[in-house]
Amino acid sequence: MPHWGDVLEELRDRQRPVEDHPHDSLRREYLSDLHDHTNRDVILYSSGWTHLNDPSAQLSISDSDLHGLMQVFYGLDGSELDLILHSPGGTPTAAESLVDYLRSKFDHIRVFVPHAAMSAATMMCCAADELVMGRHSFLGPIDPQVTLDTPTGVRSVPAKAILQQFEQAKEEIEDDEDNLAQWTPILRQYGPGLLVECKQAINLSQELARDWAQKYMFSGDPDAAAKADEISQTLSDFDLFKSHGRHLNREKARNYGFEVTDLEDDQKLQDLVLSVYHSTTLGHVQTGVAKIIENHNGNAYIQGTDRGGSQGEGNNNLWTPRHQPVPPSGPPQDEPPEGEDPAS
Repeated sequence: MPHWGDVLEELRDRQRPVEDHPHDSLRREYLSDLHDHTNRDVILYSSGWTHLNDPSAQLSISDSDLHGLMQVFYGLDGSELDLILHSPGGTPTAAESLVDYLRSKFDHIRVFVPHAAMSAATMMCCAADELVMGRHSFLGPIDPQVTLDTPTGVRSVPAKAILQQFEQAKEEIEDDEDNLAQWTPILRQYGPGLLVECKQAINLSQELARDWAQKYMFSGDPDAAAKADEISQTLSDFDLFKSHGRHLNREKARNYGFEVTDLEDDQKLQDLVLSVYHSTTLGHVQTGVAKIIENHNGNAYIQGTDRGGSQGEGNNNLWTPRHQPVPPSGPPQDEPPEGEDPAS
């Protein structure tokens, strides 16, 4: 199996004038090989969030991604999809539009998480008929975040934390009215309707995860409704996870209710999925591309950041020969010792 470093060497060998940028051509070969192996349509959705030091909103799931899916749906005529998903998440409403569009086209969706699908991307995993994770794969909590313009700058704050802080203020002021003076500067941050918006944001995240899990992940299970409700309540529990960035590995995902297939169960499939991932992340690192949405036919929607590349559709080449940063190490993929359970 080509490891991350092996893929890097192959990219270096390809850095010569060609019709496609070497990152594009290699990634497309791996996507095509994956399709040949599974005989299913393949779509890659990858954000450079783990490899670009860039807080740009372009790295998150947004409504513009629907244009990307519209682009890559062209030419796909199957009813079964393999979706390779790597994303920090984004707005639940944008995730909802992507899921609705994906489910309008495909009867069966298998989601591969080669590294991490967090927040709203975790919610999208609830809409999968099958979720495939490796030992190096992670999901995350789905508790919604609220952006506040505070005296110390713009901050992203858990909706549940805002509600808890307000309740704390009420209790302390009721106990001693003198506490109002110290709470006033904090409470001024809360504009009209914010507390209601926080409650509704939590309800929306839970509702989407619950409905998708019941309809797709637990389809046919007589306990689907109860399992879906439990998983949505657990994933949105801010008090349980204590941080929106908490990484949940495969075994924790199972413990919290996800039905997960081990990527290591099919060595050939694992090789192909991770080869797609490695070649994609090297594209993010070396060209500054923020987001890649692409199918196995090479039809792509590629969005750049200010750091490099540009937004485009189709088979646009985004190679910008700038200084190459030192690439970070890829996720581990050591083979388990002989006799060891690969799921352990």
